[in-house]
This record gives sequence, structure tokens and C-alpha cells, in this order.
Amino acid sequence: QVQLQESGGGSVQAGGSLSVSCVTSGVTYNCVGWFRQVPGKEREAVAVFLAGSSSPYYHNSVKGRFVISQDNAEKTVYLQMKNLTPVDTAMYYCAAARPGAWCESLADFRYFGHGTQVTVSS
Repeated sequence: QVQLQESGGGSVQAGGSLSVSCVTSGVTYNCVGWFRQVPGKEREAVAVFLAGSSSPYYHNSVKGRFVISQDNAEKTVYLQMKNLTPVDTAMYYCAAARPGAWCESLADFRYFGHGTQVTVSS
């Protein structure tokens, strides 16, 4: 059974930094990552560890500003965000693939936490 519990987030002014973290259980092959969603839009992948890839996937809009990392011993995945802009305002969800699935695609990520809000003001 996959369980994902996010923490962190909050409010910050443009140009600021925030971090979110997610404690996981039941995840295999390190198939974890972060998605985000704003009302009225589809959820999008922000930063994700994909199986078989030497580096994480990053959405083009966050490259160079966001960094995903994980602590396998603590079963925790982190997302460090800097130079935030109002466009980054969204609900951020920890995500994981189905246990045993080889997560080569963003579509393999089917499990999501409850989310944590990130709000960036101008």
C-alpha cells in the first residue's frame, strides 16, 4: 500500500524560496516525484525520478530553480524551490508509481498525496 505524506509549503514573496517534503511508504524503484495543480488546470509533473534515467525529469518552467532529492534511509523525497514566481502558485502533490511498476513514464505515477499549498505573491 502506497502512502504519501507531504509537509512544508506555505507563502512567500516572488524571488523567495520554499521547500516541501514527503514521507513515503510502499514505493518501489524510487518511483517518486512532485506534481502540481492549479484550479481549472490539469495536474502537471514538476520534478520526478524516472526509472532508467540518469537524472530527474524537470518541467521546463522550473529547470535551474527547483531541485528534487531523496533520502532513501528516511524514505523521504524533497523539493527545494528557489526564485519562485506567482506562476509557481499551486497545490503541490507528492506522487508515486504503482508498486512494482517500472516508472519510465510520467503516466506511471498514479498515487498522489493530499497536497500542500505553495503561494507566491508578487
